[in-house]
Amino acid sequence: MAKFYKKITPRLQKFIKEQKIFFVATAPISGRINLSPKGMDSFRVVDENRVLWLNVTGSGNETAAHLLENNRITIMFCAFEGSPNILRLYGTGKEIKEGDANWNELIKLFPETPGTRQIFDITVESALTSCGMSIPFLEYKGERNELNDWATEKGEKGIKQYWEEKNQTSIDGLPTNIV
Repeated sequence: MAKFYKKITPRLQKFIKEQKIFFVATAPISGRINLSPKGMDSFRVVDENRVLWLNVTGSGNETAAHLLENNRITIMFCAFEGSPNILRLYGTGKEIKEGDANWNELIKLFPETPGTRQIFDITVESALTSCGMSIPFLEYKGERNELNDWATEKGEKGIKQYWEEKNQTSIDGLPTNIV
């Protein structure tokens, strides 16, 4: 049975901490909905209505573009081990980039990660759990290192050049303001 919450309870926070993967969904006012899987040690619960997600350089920058135009965001966690559960966090988000006023304070909450692009600061307005009884069991074998290796090889200058070439607009042509 689905259950709504107005905040992230200690039980929900424990569930979030145990998950190895989460999914981020955003949408512009008009255009494609973006839904992306995320991993790494990149998610933090700050308090019962605020979470942070450290985003690394990737092929697109849809979340940044969508949040500039329409700040709605949904994050979903699924239990692939243990008791079945699905948790969705509904809220609004904003991008924080290196050089922004609170960047230095927030980046300390995460491990140093090659290719770090931005932090998304999300105000959680509500949470919803549902059964998850149709979700399969999956075995966690470890983290993939390919993205970190790629970012390390590119270096800081190469990453910024990649942003200029590949991360300036969303797939629908919306600006991301990355540079």
